[in-house]
Amino acid sequence: MFTGIVEELGTVERLEPQGDAVRLTVLGPLAVSDARTGDSIAVNGCCLTVAERDGDTFTADVMQETLDKTSLGALAPGSPVNLERAVTAGTRLGGHLVQGHVDATGRVVAREPSEHWELVTVELPRSLARYLVAKGSITVDGVSLTVVTVDDEAGTFTVSLIPETLSRTTLGTKQPGEPVNLEVDVVAKYVERMLEHRAGGTTPEEQEARP
Repeated sequence: MFTGIVEELGTVERLEPQGDAVRLTVLGPLAVSDARTGDSIAVNGCCLTVAERDGDTFTADVMQETLDKTSLGALAPGSPVNLERAVTAGTRLGGHLVQGHVDATGRVVAREPSEHWELVTVELPRSLARYLVAKGSITVDGVSLTVVTVDDEAGTFTVSLIPETLSRTTLGTKQPGEPVNLEVDVVAKYVERMLEHRAGGTTPEEQEARP
């Protein structure tokens, strides 16, 4: 479990293809400062397991499923990545509850800079739009953000990025057209599931899966 408060901007050092997986090595001195094999570190919002640690780097195995459904498949040596260690019992919950399980990838549509902040518009899959509400939470590339507006017709939402977020995360340099990992608020998904069962119905995904 994570909070969506990025601790460090790391750098991809190596990507080693292994058939249906990739071994990803990331430089992140703070993230690995107390890391042990088996610990969890979120990389651009994806929960990965530390397989090896060597000095200021850690290596994790990324399965094909993750490569296909997240933006990690587009990484290359030198790519910056957002890093966050898993929460502990004494961690302050500065963001919101984040699982590190990416729901889908979105796409940056536009950026509107202002004097002290920047409004970013992101396109998301229509199936996720129902989980978003203005002033609610969403995780974008591992960053806990507050939704400003939701446009159901356009299939987009906006978030405001403060200077701290712009300078300390990958969102400061993401350009229109680039992909971002999205994780919606897990509480919203649980509420939907419980209401569906209470009504004796099924979720939209289950309805789509029916023959």
